[in-house]
Amino acid sequence: MDEQKINIRDLRQDYKSSSLSENDVKKNPIDQFAIWFNHAIEVQILEPNAMIIATVNENGFPSARVVLLKEFDENGFTFFTNYNSRKGHDIETNPKVSLLFFWVELERQIRIEGIAEKISQEASNDYFHSRPHGSQLGAHASPQSSVIPNRIFLENNLKALEDKYKEGEVPKPEHWGGYKIHPKSVEFWQGRSNRLHDRIRYTLNSDNIWKIERLAP
Repeated sequence: MDEQKINIRDLRQDYKSSSLSENDVKKNPIDQFAIWFNHAIEVQILEPNAMIIATVNENGFPSARVVLLKEFDENGFTFFTNYNSRKGHDIETNPKVSLLFFWVELERQIRIEGIAEKISQEASNDYFHSRPHGSQLGAHASPQSSVIPNRIFLENNLKALEDKYKEGEVPKPEHWGGYKIHPKSVEFWQGRSNRLHDRIRYTLNSDNIWKIERLAP
């Protein structure tokens, strides 16, 4: 055994960089998200649009993975994926999902719970053709979440596609596109000293009005 082994129980960080008050936040969580997201971009956090999406399958087992936010507006948060992937099958069974952004440099996290819905094929097609050529080919080459024999399988698929679409436009796969997460609950977390963190939660009520509450850390 390594004598220098670190005791995990001793790993801790005191957060002191900022604060968050229910009196200062915007009335709408999308507006508040925009403020925090733009700040994350300004301070040059690595991939500030990286977010964890958690889904639940037909047997009730949760699954979480990192995807990239590609758009947000007053209606929700959009990302793109293979509809035949595990997350795609989970969403087909249960469209209730959660998102998590964690920006350690800012001592902030944002938790979002909402309903996933496919965006239009037209919107998916527009985004697909804005992607780099290699990414377009990759969407065809990889049967995402499926068992494959080896790495060479993927490389051979990619090589065949490179030859096929050397000059012509790459069509968007039918099984590839975007989801928009329509938020029902959004929580903003700001790390504070002594673990007395600030937590402000927005909850959408039946009148489509956002209720703002402070939660205990």
